[in-house]
Amino acid sequence: MGARGKLLLLSGIGVALALVYVFQGIEWHWDYVMARRVLKVAAAALTAVVVACSTVIFQTITTNRILTPSVIGIDSLYILMQTAVVFVLGATSAVWTNVAVHFTLSAGLLIAFSVLLYRGFFRREAFNLYLILLIGLVFGIFFQSVASFLQMLIDPNEFLILQGRMFADFNAVDIRRFTIALVTAVLVTVYFIPSLRYLDVLALGRDHALNLGVDYDGTVRRLWIVITAFVAVATSLAGPVTFLGLLVANVAYEFFKTHRHKILLPGSSLISIVALLGALLIVERVFTFTTTVSVIVNLIGGVYFLRLVLKESQP
Repeated sequence: MGARGKLLLLSGIGVALALVYVFQGIEWHWDYVMARRVLKVAAAALTAVVVACSTVIFQTITTNRILTPSVIGIDSLYILMQTAVVFVLGATSAVWTNVAVHFTLSAGLLIAFSVLLYRGFFRREAFNLYLILLIGLVFGIFFQSVASFLQMLIDPNEFLILQGRMFADFNAVDIRRFTIALVTAVLVTVYFIPSLRYLDVLALGRDHALNLGVDYDGTVRRLWIVITAFVAVATSLAGPVTFLGLLVANVAYEFFKTHRHKILLPGSSLISIVALLGALLIVERVFTFTTTVSVIVNLIGGVYFLRLVLKESQP
């Protein structure tokens, strides 16, 4: 089966899962139930696409298939931000309850942190992307430690409210938050399209890209903004899903067996949609909401990550 056939197959599976999720078990209030389910499917699809694309682009510019954007500490910063808002202002403040303000503040601060982290080290002539990743990892551990400390001081009732934002949850998504996320993702995609043609060359490494006439530093700078914006959209919309990108990107590499990004980007996006919708069905229909999407995805993704690490360590 060719790449086009595989894309059509994944599209069919994704549509089938979406239809099963929307129509299964509807017995009353069709309008209300379908509206909620369609919104959840749309939010899951948007999250899946931006997470998959950001991970593939990130792995391309780092030339490493076991790294994800989460390594720079974005997930930990998001949790710290939510914790700080509840700790300082309370769970009844406008910053927490107003959807537009909360989403804009969360996404804006995540993007600002990532861009400042990049620009702070990009000014150096001896630029090293792995140095940024190392600093980001240190920041991530620091943010997680501070968040954990603040969570110990928060009122238990407010901590229960906060806990809902610490894991991916599509039940809390409403139309306003989804609309803002969709518009942001579309604008970032328009910004990203001119750089799409360089991804295949960037995958060869810095030296080869420079020899082939690519403005490596400028292109990587633009792609870094795209990556952080996509991750910020996904995290602010539904919450952190740490291993989803790693899982679907590497499955796409193995399934399509190609390095062409015009195949990998849509392919990994479709695999991500199938994985996330499948996780939603399992959480709601099998476990009846006794677990979360994050737990399912991170469990499978964590096992797959260990497999990748062991595979890479073999001579």
